[in-house]
Amino acid sequence: MTNNDIFKKLRVALQLRDDQIVEILALVNFRVSKGELGNIFRNEEHPNYVECGDQLLRNFLNGLVIHLRGTKEEPKNPMEVIKSHKNTPPKEGNEEKEVKPKTENFKKPAPAFKAKPKKKTFPKKEPIVEKVRFKNGKNKPKE
Repeated sequence: MTNNDIFKKLRVALQLRDDQIVEILALVNFRVSKGELGNIFRNEEHPNYVECGDQLLRNFLNGLVIHLRGTKEEPKNPMEVIKSHKNTPPKEGNEEKEVKPKTENFKKPAPAFKAKPKKKTFPKKEPIVEKVRFKNGKNKPKE
């Protein structure tokens, strides 16, 4: 398992966004841009893929400890911090945008009265079987 795999799994397990990871790394005075993080999280076959170095993963883990537990002066409850990840909206100017629901997916209000649906009338079709003549490979009887 590579450092990239470990980093990806921690990101998914803790439900972290890129801007939150940048903030965690800033706690230990390690600067990384969102673009560099995007390259680390890419597929290995992608041309812009970058391997995650030991220094980056080490600083992320140290920053994660501070982020979750806090410092000696200001301790935190880790479970509350993890739950807050779900509730925090992305910061302004972030690439992640709020998705607005499409109006097509919502049902239209029902009319005050329900009219009976009209039955569609179709012309009667001729049975196809009567037109077909089955020979079954037998010769015609001689007359």
